[in-house]
Amino acid sequence: MRRNPVRDEGQHVRVRMMIDIQEGVSWEQWQALALAAEAADVDLFSSDHYASFHSGRTGGLDAWATLAGVASMTKRIRLGTLMSPVGFRHPSVLARIVTTVDHISAGRVELGLGTGWLEDEYHMNGLPFPSQRERFEHLAEQIEIVIRTWTEDRWDHDGPRYRLRDQTGAPRNVQRPHPPLIMGASARPRSLALAGRYAQEYNIVFCAPERCSEVRAKLDGACDAAGRDPAALRLSLMTPAALGEDEADARARLQRIMRATGRDPDGDVPRHWIVGTVEQAAATLAAYARNGVECVYLQNHDRANDETVALLGRLAKMVS
Repeated sequence: MRRNPVRDEGQHVRVRMMIDIQEGVSWEQWQALALAAEAADVDLFSSDHYASFHSGRTGGLDAWATLAGVASMTKRIRLGTLMSPVGFRHPSVLARIVTTVDHISAGRVELGLGTGWLEDEYHMNGLPFPSQRERFEHLAEQIEIVIRTWTEDRWDHDGPRYRLRDQTGAPRNVQRPHPPLIMGASARPRSLALAGRYAQEYNIVFCAPERCSEVRAKLDGACDAAGRDPAALRLSLMTPAALGEDEADARARLQRIMRATGRDPDGDVPRHWIVGTVEQAAATLAAYARNGVECVYLQNHDRANDETVALLGRLAKMVS
């Protein structure tokens, strides 16, 4: 059954913090971020990359090993990746890694899984980087194996890339039937159909509210085709944020972020970045909520400043 993607006033949106692990974030910084996120009650998600988008040289800790450590030092916030690229890990290994973090966190983990896109990163680490079509087929096979490992007792798999015999997913995940699966792409038919069948969340990036409404309608159609309730598949957005106590503070934070990402600090603000006071950001998120967005991942490039996390926490409470 379809629903109107443009929602009533007063709809809420969940705010999460997104950290680009590949930009040289140390374990000490992760510890501080985890404690600040727990205090602010803001979920903490990580990219899953090994090379910087900006310099190509800055590296990052492994996302899932880091999340295991974060899970052990937090109690409430949810954790996960946005997104883990296919080709980085065998799907059976990935399924068991996520299960392990699910146990460490007592059921607070989510898996974002995508095709990957940073070609140099694959070559740097000796990983094959086939065409987009092949990577999508790889993704579909990985998702099937991960979900079946999480939910079935004993089974075989014969696919173009993997053969599994008498696979068992013991021990089972804390979360039932399994941790949420997040997919993300540009809302093309194949990815929508795959998400309609398997995912609990579909993520898009840097989009205007009106575009989100269009994607929500397409997701509803994909769920209809898969025989699922569209309410079972939420729409989320990822975009950078520069929040401040006032507009001058927000501008100063924005300039730091622009420098950190290799941009002119006095240049134009990229489209669809969320910049301003907490109240201004809340008004922006309300527009997204009215257009079908239920969750927003705000990239925190000002991660050395605990005040940034506190501002995200205030925003989360305001729009929740």
